[in-house]
Amino acid sequence: MKDVLKNFRLETTSVWSFPDRGSWATHYGDYPGNWSPYVPRNLILKYTDENEWILDQFMGSGTTLIEAKLLNRNIIGTDINPKAYNITKERLSFDCKSRSHIHIRINDAQDLSFIKDNSIALVCTHPPYADIIRYSENIKNDLSLLPHDLYLKAMTKVAREAYRVLKNNRICAIMVADIRKNWVFTPLGHQVADVFLNTGFTLKDIIIKEQHNCKSLVEWAKREHECYLIKHEYIFIFQKRKKMI
Repeated sequence: MKDVLKNFRLETTSVWSFPDRGSWATHYGDYPGNWSPYVPRNLILKYTDENEWILDQFMGSGTTLIEAKLLNRNIIGTDINPKAYNITKERLSFDCKSRSHIHIRINDAQDLSFIKDNSIALVCTHPPYADIIRYSENIKNDLSLLPHDLYLKAMTKVAREAYRVLKNNRICAIMVADIRKNWVFTPLGHQVADVFLNTGFTLKDIIIKEQHNCKSLVEWAKREHECYLIKHEYIFIFQKRKKMI
């Protein structure tokens, strides 16, 4: 693993690109829509110190939690899908000299009542992009099953919980992308950003992350149409600076 990360450097600009998505520890690119471990590694190192508590409300296959373990951060990971819980539990079983406390549970991101107010140093998460990728068939409150309007309503509850548990002046970092259905473009990224801003967060930074290895790229290029393939995602860096409105 040391060889894989020997050239790692923290990102310093607002455009991030990771052609090598990262395969150290137990990271794999087999979980639909999971983010590159370079993303949470950068965010954790920049915005937290060792032994502080991080929250990932949509832990998926555990990418953020693996990085927290490697970097000696404490972390709470939740996901509404039992499959995600089981994958994360398995992938966290690797051996390393870590002082991290890790807590994972099957839980709805809209209700974090088991976490105290103002107790989290960093929210670092990657929610689904409405129903673009469906992670279950019929799990109640699974955001990946919701159409656009209901998804944004659910994300309002997610944002309020993130705001409540986050310490004052600390960071909530989320990655989300725009979407297109039936050739109609929806600026989902900025709509989600508005949800968090309306909750009371202030916007510190916007990072543009380039997507690589898009499976649809070749077929997309063969089609005769006027739409560009969406290859960017946003990482919104929010800060909690005032009381929730």
